[in-house]
Amino acid sequence: MSPPSDRHTHLDALAVVLLMVCCTLWGLNQVAVKLALAEVPPLTQASLRSVGAALLVLAWSRWRALPLFDRDLTLRAGLVAGALFAAEFACIFIGLQFTTASRMVVFLYLSPFVVALGMPLIARGERLSISQWLGLGVAFAGVAWAFAEGFVPDAKAPPMQWLGDALGLAAAVLWGATTLVIRATRLGSALAEKALLYQLAVSGSLLWLAAVAAGEPWPHQWSVITIGSLGFQTVIVTFASYLAWFWLVRHYPATRIAAFTLLTPVAGLAAGVLLLNEPLTARLVVALCAVVVGLALVNRRQDGTQRQETR
Repeated sequence: MSPPSDRHTHLDALAVVLLMVCCTLWGLNQVAVKLALAEVPPLTQASLRSVGAALLVLAWSRWRALPLFDRDLTLRAGLVAGALFAAEFACIFIGLQFTTASRMVVFLYLSPFVVALGMPLIARGERLSISQWLGLGVAFAGVAWAFAEGFVPDAKAPPMQWLGDALGLAAAVLWGATTLVIRATRLGSALAEKALLYQLAVSGSLLWLAAVAAGEPWPHQWSVITIGSLGFQTVIVTFASYLAWFWLVRHYPATRIAAFTLLTPVAGLAAGVLLLNEPLTARLVVALCAVVVGLALVNRRQDGTQRQETR
């Protein structure tokens, strides 16, 4: 796709509002998943989310007459990206049974650091600067300190919190690996809708098979909260916010909008504490600050590098 003719050189009011809304929605997503887990098992919930959003992307693409099914040699990369996407969300949805939404979002945002470490293997010009290495160190130190908290008995903490935290870290690695696969293959130059559809369609199918294999029961009760949670995850987060992000990336400087991703773990932590009454520990606050500082250092522009990860 050719670059848009109305590309902006700075962030206007519309861009700032959209960015703040997107980051807030991504932070709330873990809370929505947690709320629905009471009635919809994790793998089933993740599958329904992906399948529903895939259908919406198909409808959107058909309305815009986008050539999603042209042969462009992206099938193999798309299948790999979709499988990684499925594994990532399996870790997130299962992990939220054992840890809090506020902890999950902090651990999940180690993903940009995985990308930063892996990019030099794909592009030699993506070497990390001293400040970026410092950012990695600060973030990993803070998260490691918070992770150790899961092994300390606490009446307020969920049982086996360490397992949920570990699955959050695994999800971050898988998210980073998905981004690296997209950037290292033809999928990186494909339509954003096509790259997203690969991830949603493949993950929806694999997660459904995993739910059947795990013997997850089909939910018999669908409360208003559960329906609202799934609708929010599917329509607002996975479909609308991702498309809004891709539109922003195409029309505004990616290096400037990347800084707004710092709001996501902050919003997620606040949402978990305020909406789910999750405990706010000193270690988690330190980890959040470490991740935010690390993201700021790693996302600094270097040799024209642009980081465009979303969730």
